Amino acid sequence: MKTGCNEKIYWGRLIHTDWNLYIAATQDGLCYVGSLNKPLEELTEWSAIHYPGSEFIQDEEKMEPYKRELKEYLSGQRQDFTLPHDCRGTAFQQDVWKALGEIPYGHTQSYSDIANRINRPAAVRAVGTAIGANPVLITVPCHRVIGKNGSLTGYRGGLDMKMKLLQFESEQSVSERMLRNV
Repeated sequence: MKTGCNEKIYWGRLIHTDWNLYIAATQDGLCYVGSLNKPLEELTEWSAIHYPGSEFIQDEEKMEPYKRELKEYLSGQRQDFTLPHDCRGTAFQQDVWKALGEIPYGHTQSYSDIANRINRPAAVRAVGTAIGANPVLITVPCHRVIGKNGSLTGYRGGLDMKMKLLQFESEQSVSERMLRNV
C-alpha cells in the first residue's frame, strides 16, 4: 500500500444542477468525493491526513471522467460507477466498503445487515466507524445505510445530503418501475 509521500493528488470541482462538491483522484483512481456545498478546505484537510506530503494539483481535465460519471448518476442516467477507485483503508474498512458497493441502487440496508454481510455480526459499531471513513461519497454508496429502525443516521456529507441522495434514488427507482409497466 502506498503511503502518499511524493504522490500526486489531482482535484476538481463538480458543479451540476444544485450539486457542488470537490473530488480528487490519484493516478490509480478516485480517492475522494466531498460533501455537498463544503469548501475546498474539507478536501485539503482530508488530503493532509491521508496523503501527507503529496502534491495537490487542480486538474479539471484529468478529473473530467469522474465528473462525467457523477453527473450521469445525478441526472438519473447511471446507477453504478465504472471508473477505478483508490480507497485506502484497513482490511476491515475495505470489506465494509465492498459490502456498501453491493447494496442495490434505490435500496437501503442497516449497519447490522452490513456486519452480517461481512461475517462480523458483533461488529456493528466498527462497521459504522468504517462507513464514516468512506472517502468516496456517492460512488461507494454509504448513504444507503440506515438505522435498523429505518431512521437516518450519521453521514459524513451531512444528513441533508444523505436524505437528498436517498430521495433521488427512490424517485428514480419508482420512475423506472413505472416505465417498465407501461
